[in-house]
Amino acid sequence: MNGVFILTQNEEQNQTTCDLYRSAIEFIGKRWTGIIVYQLFEGPKRYHELLNSIDGISDRLLSERLKDLEQEGLLIKHVLADAPKKVEYELTPPGYEFKKVFQAMMDWAATKEEFKRQMK
Repeated sequence: MNGVFILTQNEEQNQTTCDLYRSAIEFIGKRWTGIIVYQLFEGPKRYHELLNSIDGISDRLLSERLKDLEQEGLLIKHVLADAPKKVEYELTPPGYEFKKVFQAMMDWAATKEEFKRQMK
């Protein structure tokens, strides 16, 4: 083949799977992203409600993460007409789907911790 590298269909599928997984993990793993989404599972919240409910997050970082989540299609920013500068954030259907991922991760973490306790 004179040094030409050809991926088989299975190798291409594996590469696509790895790329999707890496992208998802890197996004979810960004500091504060998970807790912001978690806070929105209950329903729409205004900016300051989020800021006050997430202990330790800075104003700048909350704004940045909300923009990231909006760009990724996980939340919608609603500008409320009743007053100037009032904004509400709501998860989109893919954003609410993260609840399943979050629950699966929590179940896995609990199982792992229980196994570690039994090993001692």
